[in-house]
Amino acid sequence: MKTPLTFEIYSTSKELPPIWNKIAKENIFLTSSYLEILEKAAPKNMNCFFIGVFKNETLIGIALSQFLDLNKLESFGERDKCLKTMIRNFAFKKFSSHVLFIGNNMLTGQNAYAFSDDIDTGEGIKTIHQAATSLIKILKKEKIKVHLLTFKDFYQEDLKTFNLSDFNHFYQFSTQPNMVLQVTKNWKTENDYINSLSKKYRDQYKRARKKAEGIEKRRMNLKDIIANEDIIHELYFHVAKNAPFNTFFLPKNHFRVFKEQLHDKFLFYGYFINDKLIGFNTLIKNGKVLDTYFLGYDEALQKEKMLYLNMLYDMIAYAIKKDFKEIVFARTALEIKSSVGAKPIETFGFIEHSNALINSNMSKLFNYLEPKTIWNNRNPFK
Repeated sequence: MKTPLTFEIYSTSKELPPIWNKIAKENIFLTSSYLEILEKAAPKNMNCFFIGVFKNETLIGIALSQFLDLNKLESFGERDKCLKTMIRNFAFKKFSSHVLFIGNNMLTGQNAYAFSDDIDTGEGIKTIHQAATSLIKILKKEKIKVHLLTFKDFYQEDLKTFNLSDFNHFYQFSTQPNMVLQVTKNWKTENDYINSLSKKYRDQYKRARKKAEGIEKRRMNLKDIIANEDIIHELYFHVAKNAPFNTFFLPKNHFRVFKEQLHDKFLFYGYFINDKLIGFNTLIKNGKVLDTYFLGYDEALQKEKMLYLNMLYDMIAYAIKKDFKEIVFARTALEIKSSVGAKPIETFGFIEHSNALINSNMSKLFNYLEPKTIWNNRNPFK
C-alpha cells in the first residue's frame, strides 16, 4: 500500500525545512534566498506561501503559491483606454480580483514546484492541489474569497502530469509564449553571433549600436542601486504602467533586496547619458540559464537611442561571454525579441473559477479577458 503524501504550508522562509534548497536543485526561484526576497519586497497586493510535500515526514517536494488581490491596484495599465479594456478591467475587479497562483506570477516558466526523485510527479501535483484547497479555506477564514485558482507556467511535456481527476474542472489555457534564445555552441564571442545574422539583421544591429553612441553602460552594485533607488523606480514604473495589463507593481525597495539576497547572481546594469541614469535592465543567473528580469527607461530616449534593442544585444553578448546555454526573455515585446533570435515556446496553465456557472463558461470568458496577441515571428539568422 502506498504511503500517502502530506503537506505543510509556510508563510515565512525561516520556517522552511533545512533540506528545502536541496529539493530546489538548480532552480534559484525556489530556493530560500529567493523566497526571502518575496517576503521582504513582494508587490503590496501579493501574499506568498511556501508548500512542503512530505513522505514519512521527509521533505520530497516544494512549491510556491502567490495570492494576488487585484482590488489593491490603482491601475491595471494605462496603455489601452478602449471600452473593451474598461469592461475587462471591471470584470476582473468584480469577479476575478482574488487569484491564488501555484507558480510565480512575476516570472515566466516552470517555477511552480520541484520534486525529489523519490516521488511520482502526479502524486506530488495532487498533494499540491490539496494544499491549494487548504489555502483557499485559510483565506476564507480571513474573510477573503478566492475567485480563481491557477496553476502556471508549464510546457508541453508537463501536461501529462495534470491528466488527473483533480483537474477535470480546470480550463487549460495558453497565453503569450515564453521567448527563449538558445546560445549556439559555436558562438564564442559577440562577433560570432553578429556573423550568424542575415544582412538585414546585421544592419539592424549596426544601426542600433550607432544610435547608442553617447550612452555609458555600468554594472551597478548594491550601493549604486540604493543611491539611485528613486530614479530606478520612476524608470521601472513608467514602463510598467504603460503595459496593456498588470496584476502587480514592484515596490521601490525590490531591486535593493534582490541584490542583498542574491549578490552576484543578480546583475543590475544602468545606462547613463552625462552621468544621468536613463535606463536599466536586470539579469538573474539560474544555473546555466540566464533569466531576464524587469527593466526601465526614459521613453523618449528609448526611441531615439534604440535603447531596448541595445539592451537585448547586451544581454546576448553577456550570455555568450559567460557561457550560458540559453536566455529566457519571457513574455511581452515578442516581435523585437524574435528579431534578435529568441524563439517562442508555448506555455500552458490550468484555471478554475469558484463560481460553477462562470467556470463552465471559462473557455469563452478567458479568450475575452486574455485576447490573443497578433505578432510576426522573425528569423534573423542566415
